[in-house]
Amino acid sequence: MPVRGIRGATTAEANTAEAITEATEELLRELVHLNDLDPAEICFAYFTTTLDLTAEFPAFAARKLGWLDVPLLCGHDMKVELPNPRGVPMCVRVLLLYNTPSPQSSMRFSYLRGAQAIKADLDYLRGSLTT
Repeated sequence: MPVRGIRGATTAEANTAEAITEATEELLRELVHLNDLDPAEICFAYFTTTLDLTAEFPAFAARKLGWLDVPLLCGHDMKVELPNPRGVPMCVRVLLLYNTPSPQSSMRFSYLRGAQAIKADLDYLRGSLTT
């Protein structure tokens, strides 16, 4: 079966375990809803955070949702020198790899809270590449 990538991002309100976990749970629930995901078919989830989030692993939120058999990994985003208009502080990102016969074009991404700036940047780039 083909494997497809699903991206998502959100922002935490604070560098606390509760804020990171709550934001990540919200994001994962949204991605499951948008893509009608079966957690048993999630191959892998890779989470990153900006360097200002250090109080909890975002993968903990996936475990709380019952993703006990999904391989999970966390890391930090690259530090790109400022000013960086594409940088979003307090940001949690995820890349899910998912077993599905559906085409990549049918995968729905989600950018919540302050991470909507990432989607705006992607939309701009998509528009500039097609015109």
